[in-house]
Amino acid sequence: MQDMTQMSTVEQFFFYMKENSLYVFSQFFDHFLISIYGVLLAALIGIPLGILIAKYGKLSKVVMTIANIIQTIPALALMAIIMLVLGLGKSTVIATVFLYSLLPVIKNTYVGIKNINKSVTDAGRGMGMTKAQVLYMVELPLSLSVIITGIRIALVVAIGITAIGAFIGAGGLGDIIIRGTNATDGTAIILAGALPTALMAILADIILGIIERRLDPVKRNQKKLIQPIS
Repeated sequence: MQDMTQMSTVEQFFFYMKENSLYVFSQFFDHFLISIYGVLLAALIGIPLGILIAKYGKLSKVVMTIANIIQTIPALALMAIIMLVLGLGKSTVIATVFLYSLLPVIKNTYVGIKNINKSVTDAGRGMGMTKAQVLYMVELPLSLSVIITGIRIALVVAIGITAIGAFIGAGGLGDIIIRGTNATDGTAIILAGALPTALMAILADIILGIIERRLDPVKRNQKKLIQPIS
């Protein structure tokens, strides 16, 4: 067995990753799933709620205020409160991610719906569409890229929050970071948890950014306009 004390931090990092690759991958996968579950729950609740407050403006201040208040609570404090009900583990972290993800999802859905040109929805109604048809066939497709932006922001934030979840036994890459902080010379171990976390956030941002651009009707139309005539 090699003596890690004789290695540089970079060598220790690669050695740790080589020896514990399956463990790191399993924690990476768990970390990603916890983040995704929380954000998906927020999307299931937040998108309909965003549509509702866009249609009924009087509710918007109340809903936005509550979502903003949740955002002001530190993540660890919020986890501690939820932990009193759900106990230690992944469920508490998923619930925390869900609550933190509500604001960007609700706000972007609200903004996306409200920013649609009224003449477009009026034209839909003029063609005989019902309110539901206007929503599903006109408003949602036009606001989808903005809604994806909210989900994109929520997921990047969720990945960071999930790392903190290791303090309450949720696992994930934060567990590796904690192991590193408890070790005598654990810089390489901390990096083994921190770098994959950063990589996950960057990849999530890039992938959702690509999806967002592809779903943006304005950018799609611009691409069509600049295509050469064959």
